[in-house]
Amino acid sequence: MNDQRESESTTTNGVQIRQPRGLPDFLHTVNLKHVKLGYHYLITHLLTLCLVPLMAFVIFQAFQLNPNDIHQLWLHLQYNLVSVIVCSVFLVFGATVYIMTMPRSLFLVDYACYKPPSNLQVNFERFMEHSKLTGDFDDSSLEFQRKILERSGLGDETYAPESMHYIPPRQSMAAAREEAQQVMFGALDVLFANTNIKPKDIGILVVNCSLFNPTPSLSAMIVNKYKLRGNLRSFNLGGMGCSAGVIAVDLAKDMLQVHRNTYAVVVSTENMTQNWYFGNKKSMLIPNCLFRVGASAVLLSNKAKDKRRAKYKLVHVVRTHKGADDKAFKCVYQEQDDAGKTGVSLSKDLMAIAGGALKANITTLGPLVLPISEQLLFFSTLVAKKLFKAKVKPYIPDFKLAFDHFCIHAGGRAVIDELEKNLQLLPIHVEASRMTLHRFGNTSSSSIWYELAYIEAKKRVRRGDRVWQIAFGSGFKCNSAIWEALRHVKPSSSNPWEDCIDRYPVQVVM
Repeated sequence: MNDQRESESTTTNGVQIRQPRGLPDFLHTVNLKHVKLGYHYLITHLLTLCLVPLMAFVIFQAFQLNPNDIHQLWLHLQYNLVSVIVCSVFLVFGATVYIMTMPRSLFLVDYACYKPPSNLQVNFERFMEHSKLTGDFDDSSLEFQRKILERSGLGDETYAPESMHYIPPRQSMAAAREEAQQVMFGALDVLFANTNIKPKDIGILVVNCSLFNPTPSLSAMIVNKYKLRGNLRSFNLGGMGCSAGVIAVDLAKDMLQVHRNTYAVVVSTENMTQNWYFGNKKSMLIPNCLFRVGASAVLLSNKAKDKRRAKYKLVHVVRTHKGADDKAFKCVYQEQDDAGKTGVSLSKDLMAIAGGALKANITTLGPLVLPISEQLLFFSTLVAKKLFKAKVKPYIPDFKLAFDHFCIHAGGRAVIDELEKNLQLLPIHVEASRMTLHRFGNTSSSSIWYELAYIEAKKRVRRGDRVWQIAFGSGFKCNSAIWEALRHVKPSSSNPWEDCIDRYPVQVVM
């Protein structure tokens, strides 16, 4: 046979000699990303790989037994009947205790996000015009708001409450109640219609709204509207900021561990009517530019039968509170300015404090969700740095190996940018957050649900996918919720993105 291998020519003393071409340099051509992925799979399934040969050996030995061996084993058990019975009782008792005390699975049956009517949309031009017509802002404050809007990442289709479309704005208690009812009932109507759940079937109700807490409470408004049952366990969380949606889910989870066979509804919203700032302190003007109308309603269940129709199962909730530190406590602070006008002030240290809270949160979350391969890499670099004083960069765990989708609170462009950078995420991982900020603005604690609705509208959620919802809030808090998809998730009816998803993603001006 002729040698078909490629060769190359060299010339020695005028004589051309043909030599076989060398093998490729695999060290420089191999994709290290694939090596890392292979290492991840190897370490993650290490226990399985070790047990398979052991199980094969046991099965092989069992097939080697002859009838006489089996008879001898049976006689041995007969002569030790008491021991067998005692062991069996302990096994049954232990299994029963384990089953009775093990945490109940928590299913997310469905959720709904409120979409305001188009007449409440406010574009940049209208926002600036109304701000000027109120007569409360000086030229410097108006210019400051214009610059914030231009760099905010918000689009021209976000929504402001109806009361703010008037000149002068209507900031009465009645107008604030009207806004609360409109957004909460709007989300709940869609939720009940999509799930075919009767309001009287709800056993637990948790409502969170940071800045508007009237008497009777917002939860009482819902009880009155839908005529919920008298033995309902209802809770109203106030003053807990944009991360309160995860806190509300955690509270509902704890209640569902105690109360069997029931449903819980979590409603997350914020109220702008009485909380718009009409002063000239720069740090208190930023919320005016970022916050917009929104609300979400989530149906949770601990009923085993709901697993078939549920979208997700709750895997973990991790909460971090940095309120013991004075700077963290005051970095998002409701107060009055020198003129006596009330607003929420954002500290210049906000991003640094948020970074510290995030670090603490993912330090706790990491061991729960990261594959063993990532944990070993992180631990080995930590040991090398601390014990052996090696000059190595701290290893940043790859959370992309733990999660398939990321719902980062759409608090502002800077927040999303920092998390994308620090967690080494790809643009597609923060797409839902950026597009939610562009289309709906910062809707506070409900923003993570608009983001999940975006991912579903794009039909990206597959069975077994894990979703990381992460939110930041006053206090200062960083909270995470981890969900696992139980099926290929399709967008529910009245998804807030259904009439515009084809236009997204859009290019956001930075």
